[in-house]
Amino acid sequence: MIIKCPVCGGLQVGRVGSDQYYCWNCFLEFNFRKGMLNLYEVAEDGTLVAMESSSQLI
Repeated sequence: MIIKCPVCGGLQVGRVGSDQYYCWNCFLEFNFRKGMLNLYEVAEDGTLVAMESSSQLI
């Protein structure tokens, strides 16, 4: 299965955990949980910072 980045639509997405993905184009991590898209920025120290809002998948 090919995963596209939900932000930029790019195909340069890698899996970094069992349900966590990283986009090499826009440098964001994301996952899908309970029908919701969760976006995270990676801080300089490597921690994840949740983006302000999550999007519901249709």
